[in-house]
Amino acid sequence: MFIALTIIGGFIILTFGAEALVRGASAVALRLGIAPLIIGLTIVAFGTSAPELAVSVKSALAGNPGIALGNVVGSNIVNIGLILAITALIRPITVQSQMVKRDIPIMICASVLMWFLLLDGEVSFIDGAILFSALVSYLVFSYVSAKNNPEDLDLDARPQHPGLSIALIIMGIAMLVGGGILFVNGAVDLAKQFGISEVIIGLTIVAIGTSMPELVTSVMAALKGQSDIAIGNVVGSNIFNVLGILGATALIHPVSAAGFNQIDFIAMLIFAFMVLPFAWSGLRIGRREGVVLLAGYLGYTSYLVMQVG
Repeated sequence: MFIALTIIGGFIILTFGAEALVRGASAVALRLGIAPLIIGLTIVAFGTSAPELAVSVKSALAGNPGIALGNVVGSNIVNIGLILAITALIRPITVQSQMVKRDIPIMICASVLMWFLLLDGEVSFIDGAILFSALVSYLVFSYVSAKNNPEDLDLDARPQHPGLSIALIIMGIAMLVGGGILFVNGAVDLAKQFGISEVIIGLTIVAIGTSMPELVTSVMAALKGQSDIAIGNVVGSNIFNVLGILGATALIHPVSAAGFNQIDFIAMLIFAFMVLPFAWSGLRIGRREGVVLLAGYLGYTSYLVMQVG
């Protein structure tokens, strides 16, 4: 009963946290003259990925590399196969050409780099430094390119007080972290009661749990007509998961790939590559693409379930 209450309570906190983060981030974008896409790729994406960072670092230090790495790989699969799919099914997502030409390819390159570094079976300290340096370069590049483009902004909207916007962002991120960890703890305890392996828990239960902030935030953003924040959140989170979370975790403690099957990494790469042609076609990810992504995710999940059996 306690575990169920933990999971439900975590989800409720996540919902309110996502609402606050989207409102605050949208207002900041408007006031600073920064395109919502950039805000979605950075502030929102990194904020919603905070639970992944906390869980991966904690798992690595506790000697649970399967959960740490599975969390990153699984979250990237969930972000595209489940979150982007559900968001597109609820409301088709408009994609800016910048996303197709720059940010989605960067997400793909980050995924390929991760796979390459894992060929020796471990993400070492040096590998972590490479990943984290790539994240810093991406952030600097995004900041430099974040010019005031009037056509990307809703100039008729009324910006709220900057203090309130910042407070909403901080409160939203705090609630997402707290709610995400609460949800994950409950889900992991439930999975362990059924004797599910550490790797499978990381790829499924923990990955879905720590990705709940992305799901709720992207759905909220889509419902509010903020497509840039919705897709920017997913793509930015995947970039941050690989370069930031895995990089920071490896700097603290080497991350082993023991117990993982190549199919897990291949699945992550396939989902990353799928986004590009979907977004390129008409600069829109519609319900049809959402169905394809969701079907792919259900297929991968079925494979994992068979592995448990």
